[in-house]
Amino acid sequence: MGDVLDSYHQWLDGAWLTFRLTLLGGALALALALVFGLAGTSRRAWVRGLNRVYVEFFRGNATLVLLFWFFYALPLIGLRFSTMFAAVLALGLNIGAYGAEVVRGSIKAVPRAQYEATVALNFTPYQRMRRVLLPQGFALMLPPFGNLIIELMKGTAIVSLVGLVDLTRVSKNIQGSTGQTIAAFTMVLVLYFVIAQVLQLAVRYAERRVDRMLGRRLPSEPSLGTIAAGAPGTGVSG
Repeated sequence: MGDVLDSYHQWLDGAWLTFRLTLLGGALALALALVFGLAGTSRRAWVRGLNRVYVEFFRGNATLVLLFWFFYALPLIGLRFSTMFAAVLALGLNIGAYGAEVVRGSIKAVPRAQYEATVALNFTPYQRMRRVLLPQGFALMLPPFGNLIIELMKGTAIVSLVGLVDLTRVSKNIQGSTGQTIAAFTMVLVLYFVIAQVLQLAVRYAERRVDRMLGRRLPSEPSLGTIAAGAPGTGVSG
């Protein structure tokens, strides 16, 4: 175990690459999810068609196959990408397809009365989306987006197959050099878990911020649990 821990600089480099891939791939996935998710709510059939083509194609293909396509196949027809760019592209396109369905479903889940209120107030379609539908839909998107970003982080393990030295590649390198298989792979399990928890905490923090912005969870108001317990000031006597 000592030799595995002594290679901490390799672990840090691998963790940093994994984290960067997660952030960059997540940013691309979020942008694509918003664009194609909103396209899926359009009244125009051809715009909704773009949503279906993107979602069905990239959701129906394995991330590894996409990575090999960008890294090995496209250079044969003159399109060359750096290894990092090909990895981000494959991860973002795949997870973005799942995210697009989350966005579309969340917008559709906003109560119909909210939409009717924007019509009564004579909002333009852009104002309806920006000021009412999207903020409320975003609160519904965050929990599934949290799951998707963690799935993307775990999916970064495939980049070791095209030469990037991420956590998975580091664990293989250290296992090969030290012969300590259990220790090396236990370490990588722990590091992936830690990164996942950091991402989950960030998503939960964002959820709380959005709830406050929408007035759903005001700090000055007692919670239902406090009221049920009959805490002082809640108007419930024992």
